[in-house]
Amino acid sequence: MNIGFDAKRAYENNTGLGHYSRTLVKSMATFYPQDSYYLFAPKITDKFNTADYKNIIPKAPSNLAASLFKNKWRSKWVLNDLIKNNIDLYHGLSHQIPLGINNTKIKSVVTIHDLIFERYPEQFNLINVHLFRKKFTYACKNADKIIAISEQTKNDIINFYKIPESKIEVCYQSCDDIYRMEVSDEEKLRIKMLYNLPDSFFLYVGSIIERKNLLTAVKAIKILKNSINIPLVVIGNGSGYKQKVKKYIQENKLEKEIIFLSENSTVNNLQSFQSSADFPAIYQQATAMIYPSAFEGFGIPVLEALCSKLPVITSNVSCLPEAGGDAAYYINPTSAEEIATGMEKIFTDKNFTAVMKVKGTMHARNFTRKETTDAVMKLYKSL
Repeated sequence: MNIGFDAKRAYENNTGLGHYSRTLVKSMATFYPQDSYYLFAPKITDKFNTADYKNIIPKAPSNLAASLFKNKWRSKWVLNDLIKNNIDLYHGLSHQIPLGINNTKIKSVVTIHDLIFERYPEQFNLINVHLFRKKFTYACKNADKIIAISEQTKNDIINFYKIPESKIEVCYQSCDDIYRMEVSDEEKLRIKMLYNLPDSFFLYVGSIIERKNLLTAVKAIKILKNSINIPLVVIGNGSGYKQKVKKYIQENKLEKEIIFLSENSTVNNLQSFQSSADFPAIYQQATAMIYPSAFEGFGIPVLEALCSKLPVITSNVSCLPEAGGDAAYYINPTSAEEIATGMEKIFTDKNFTAVMKVKGTMHARNFTRKETTDAVMKLYKSL
C-alpha cells in the first residue's frame, strides 16, 4: 500500500503536532515495512531525518507554481502529486485534508487533535478561529475516517460538528522511545552541567499560554517557598501570557525559583534542545512533572513523564485523566493550594512517590508505539 501523509508539521513543528507526526510515521515504517510512506511537505527540513528508512519518501512541491504558493499546494494542488505517486490512502496528520480528495479514488483519514479554539475562542485571533473552523469542518465531513486522539476530542467532534460517532475512531498517540530508556548517570551529569540545572527541581513542559496555566503552578511555588523551596524549571516559550507570568514572578521575588530554559542562550539554540533529544535526561532528574492545563487534546508531556518514571501532577479535567490513568496525582487546575499540596507530598513521601512511579510505568505500556501504530493500521485496512 502507498500511504501519503500531510507532513508539514513533521518538518516544521517542534511541539505536539510535530512529535505526533514524526512518531507515527517512524512507527509505521518500522512495524509495517512492506508499505511505502510518502511525506508531502511544503518544505523539507532537518527536523525530521528519514535517511534510515528506505520506505519513507519525502515529497516537496515539484513545480515552480507549487513552490511559490505552498499553502495552495498543500490545500489542493497536492492532489496531482498524490495521483502521480499512486497513493492509495492519504492521512492528514493535523486537522486538514486536500480539497477535492473525496472526488478521487484515494481514501482519506484525518487526525483531529483537539477543538480548543471552539471551546476558548477568546484565546485565539478571530480570523484564525474562522479559518480553523472552515478547515476542520471540511476535513471532518469529507474524510472517510476521523482519528480522535482522545475520547474527549471524539466527544467534541460529535458535539461541535454533529459528525456521526461511527465515523470517528479513538487512536491514542505514543511518544518517542527515548523517554522509555534509562539515561546513564554520566549523561545526566553532562546535561545538568550543560543546562545549569539545580540539584532538585519540579518541571513544566509546554507552551506558555493561558490555557496551559503556568501562572497557577508559579503561585504554588510561592506557597512552598518557605517550606521545601524547590525551583520550577520551565521548558517552553510564549509571548503575552508569558509576560503576565514574569510580572507575577518579579512582583513576588521568585526570579531564583522559576528557571526558563528558553532564556538560556547557551542551550536554546542547541539542536539537541530543539529536537527534544536532551529532554529524557532532564525528565529523569526532576522531582515531578507539573502539568496544570485547563484543557488538552491529549497532553503528551504527561505520557513522556510517565515513560520516564517521573511522577505527574496534572488536572482532573478534559482528557488528562485518560493520559494519566491511575498513575497521576490529580488537582483542580485553578487551585494553587492543591498543586502545592501535591508537590509537597511527592517531595516528602518517598513511599507514595515510589508507588506513583510503578503505576506510571504500567500505565505507559498502554501507549507503546506498537500498540498505537497497530490501531491506526487497523483503521487504514478497514478502508
